[in-house]
Amino acid sequence: MKARPGIRGIAAIGLSLCALQSQAQPQPAAAEQAIRITRAGEQPPQPAPAGHFTGAAVVDAAFRAEAPARGSGARVRFEPGARTAWHSHPLGQTLIVTSGVGRVQAWGGPVEEIRPGDVVWIPPHVKHWHGAAPGSPMTHIAISEALDGRTVEWMEPVTSEQYNAPPRGQGPDAGPRPRPSQAAIGSFAPKLADITDDVLYADIWERPELSKRDRSLATVAALIALNRPDQLRSHLRMALQNGLTREELIETITHLAFYAGWPSAVTAVGVAREVLGEK
Repeated sequence: MKARPGIRGIAAIGLSLCALQSQAQPQPAAAEQAIRITRAGEQPPQPAPAGHFTGAAVVDAAFRAEAPARGSGARVRFEPGARTAWHSHPLGQTLIVTSGVGRVQAWGGPVEEIRPGDVVWIPPHVKHWHGAAPGSPMTHIAISEALDGRTVEWMEPVTSEQYNAPPRGQGPDAGPRPRPSQAAIGSFAPKLADITDDVLYADIWERPELSKRDRSLATVAALIALNRPDQLRSHLRMALQNGLTREELIETITHLAFYAGWPSAVTAVGVAREVLGEK
């Protein structure tokens, strides 16, 4: 009569069976389990396809997930006035605006203005376009998913008449837009506010010899050098709207420290942290 195996023997048999079973099942390759990082600068920016865009646009940091995932996207920078053609996505699209001022419109709907921090969801099969505003560049991250290997269906270009339609809330029936200086100084020094709006913002800032992005960079640099935190605060916000990035503004402060002095740069850092939402 054979002796029954003890508890230790049963445990050893169980472990052996588990080991044999794990060896029999195919194991994922190490490369499939590794995290993959594409470093900044490893992918040179590419011009957006001329057949699907109007104006100058650059596709940067494109990415595509591998099966079974099906997401893909890119960071796209539009120069002022540039936009996509009309198109749709079989599973929809998400846009995350990172800098500048842009526009988006669904077929038959109003033009909508979009700004940094805005997240736009376009439902599946909705015909639409998106791009920069006439006077500002715009950068967004675009994310979509593939259905049967396709992420987009391209259509006809956006006409000048369609593009130049006033955004919602800015048409002739929307009433006058608030002038830049009225809220800050208009109630106390109305003449100074009028001169500022009529000469500085309506004339100098609109001159085509410099883009608004470059004017913002020059203004921010001057205010850092002069150590003017109150004016710097509003112009940092304007600089973001005019296409300057967070990284460019921080680098401007760092650069100015060697020319305007450390105290001015440290003051500017405090204002920038407030404007950029960092404590």
